Amino acid sequence: MPPAGSRPLGPLDDDDYPAYTMGRAAEMLGTTPAFLRALGEHRLITPLRSDGGHRRYSRYQLRIAARARELVDQGTAIEAACRIVILEDQLEEAQRINERLRVEGGKPQPKTST
Repeated sequence: MPPAGSRPLGPLDDDDYPAYTMGRAAEMLGTTPAFLRALGEHRLITPLRSDGGHRRYSRYQLRIAARARELVDQGTAIEAACRIVILEDQLEEAQRINERLRVEGGKPQPKTST
């Protein structure tokens, strides 16, 4: 087996790869499939669908769902928990962008045409 740094990344190395079934995801989170469906209804996570139409979740989605579960377990309504997690995620992304711009000296990036 090649060293970890030299082997190519595969689907299981990808945080966005939909590797987990609904049942497995619920088991890993210690929750129910209904809770995962509710997160989808509130647009916190959108699972991909297998060829057979089954929901599949990524590691990133499971981290998001785990954070929502923490809030719900603390007594936060699921709708509010979903909104909080969305706002936390947006804040984290804005902080990453600000840090990148700070490191680059605040130079605006050239626009690329699409």
